[in-house]
Amino acid sequence: MTDDHPEQRSEDRSDEEAGASAVDLQAALGGKLGMTESGLPSLVFILIYTINGQELSPALWGALGTAGVLTVVRIARRSSVQYALAGLFGVAFSAFIASRTGNAANFYLPGLLIQAGYGIAYLVSLLVCWPLIGVVLGPLLGEGMTWRDNPARKKAYTQITWFWFGMFAIRLAVQLPLYLLSMTVALGWVKVGMGWPLFALVAWISYLILRKAPPPRPRPPSEQETESAD
Repeated sequence: MTDDHPEQRSEDRSDEEAGASAVDLQAALGGKLGMTESGLPSLVFILIYTINGQELSPALWGALGTAGVLTVVRIARRSSVQYALAGLFGVAFSAFIASRTGNAANFYLPGLLIQAGYGIAYLVSLLVCWPLIGVVLGPLLGEGMTWRDNPARKKAYTQITWFWFGMFAIRLAVQLPLYLLSMTVALGWVKVGMGWPLFALVAWISYLILRKAPPPRPRPPSEQETESAD
């Protein structure tokens, strides 16, 4: 015999689904190492640039070396290197632009453009009523796009997508003026401060919203069979 109440069981399922969403989102980003790879080279760049009297070359080599070491770690662990290679290419491209122009602030230009691209994608998805978070997490959670027929779950995904859009919009609103003014030191440290700390905050808010949302509905067997056949 069990003393569990229906409400308690429902809450437990909700916690499990929200936890699974958090795990799936982390996996989609490449896991903990993947998240480290996307931020550590930038931190090394601004740290060396600040300490070394704003000399560009040592900072660029420091960022490139960090990205290279992270790629080697991926290979040594025999894990997927796609995130490390993408990060290495991104750092190399940023370093190339900064080196060619002689402007250290241009090290952050590709990142700003990527932030703008993400922000536009999230906003467009909201305007067409296909919140991007639902499009990404739905298949990962096994519900496909059935959340679109579940008003409460669609509302949750819409709310979460607004928060992610807000994160990118706030980053651009603060960082773009610093870039245009070539305030590289301020830009670098602001970027670090608005990186994973802000990401963690939005991810936590996303977890809280999903925790209160109804559990996902499984995809119809016909849809799953169609995907298997493909």
